Amino acid sequence: MPATAVLEDPSTMLADVAAIAATELCPRVREIDEGAYPEDIMRALGATGAFGAAYVDGNAVTLTDTIEAISTVAEHCISTAFCMWCQNALAWYIGSSENKALAPLGAKVGAGEVLGGTGLSNPMKTFFGIEKMRLKGTRVDGGYLVKGALPWVSNVGEDGFFGMVFETTDEAPKRIMAVADCAQEGIKTVLDHDFMALGGTATRSIQFRNAFIPDEMILADPIDGYLQKIRPGFVLMQCGMAIGMIRSSIALMRQVDGQLGHVNKYLEEQPEDFEKILADAEAELAALALTPYDTSIPYFRRVVTLRLKGGEAAMKAAHAAMLHQGARGYVSGGAAQRRLREAYFIGIVTPATKQLRKMLHDLPQV
Repeated sequence: MPATAVLEDPSTMLADVAAIAATELCPRVREIDEGAYPEDIMRALGATGAFGAAYVDGNAVTLTDTIEAISTVAEHCISTAFCMWCQNALAWYIGSSENKALAPLGAKVGAGEVLGGTGLSNPMKTFFGIEKMRLKGTRVDGGYLVKGALPWVSNVGEDGFFGMVFETTDEAPKRIMAVADCAQEGIKTVLDHDFMALGGTATRSIQFRNAFIPDEMILADPIDGYLQKIRPGFVLMQCGMAIGMIRSSIALMRQVDGQLGHVNKYLEEQPEDFEKILADAEAELAALALTPYDTSIPYFRRVVTLRLKGGEAAMKAAHAAMLHQGARGYVSGGAAQRRLREAYFIGIVTPATKQLRKMLHDLPQV
């Protein structure tokens, strides 16, 4: 399905995503955890309309549906759900930009014909005083020459695209957001990370060696205003990973009720506790996803609060599932131990738990 196709019934897309997750993804979750990037699955998900469909005029698919697609996959595999978030984030940047020269690329990203990600880990930390900007750009005819390095960019191959932010070298520096091409001259990618989980996310270190970023690839110059526009959607889509993890953890707890319920009832945290947390989180997410371009501080505080609570609940739920499963979850092929390792990622991926808490501290109380 081309990215420009109008999807009149979101339930069709969600049913297709669920079928892919159950039949194609489930048998491969262990190999993905160990480092196999699920490129074919990502492209199949793109064909359903799971990437960027919410930004096509006339589509019935909303951001809520996009997040639900991520949640559905996250019930089985956080690696693949995270790659979906990366892909959707890139589509979100392009769809939210006033630079119409990027529209053809956005269509290919939305269809899964071009795979890509988001290089905003460093900028997101920079904007809240945690790190310094790693990329510097010098104005030249027709664009910018960019130098520097990004240590964490996911869902990109050697021919992938990703969002990035650089700071100009002017006397009065400004920050600019653009899309970069891994295959272009001056960019080198290195696949050198060995994570305890999320091995199959195609996470690379990327070096910029006077890489030319043409004006046609600029998302916002300067980033001011545009950043406030895109950041709620950026954060809200991550909540899909937490929702899927909580659902999966509840299922793992319920799975052993028959055999271990007589002793598991003495554990402090029960599936009913997380079912209430899940229902509340899903309701708040549905409400917030209706207005993702709301740039008000009270709205963004709600978004950050939901992301923080969702991530913490996901880690707690995975921990509880591990205890409920007992030894059967502790073996090397056990689902519970894999989900627990994946859950920690939700707490450390940018914006991480500690950054979210800092953001809430720094945002004005209005």
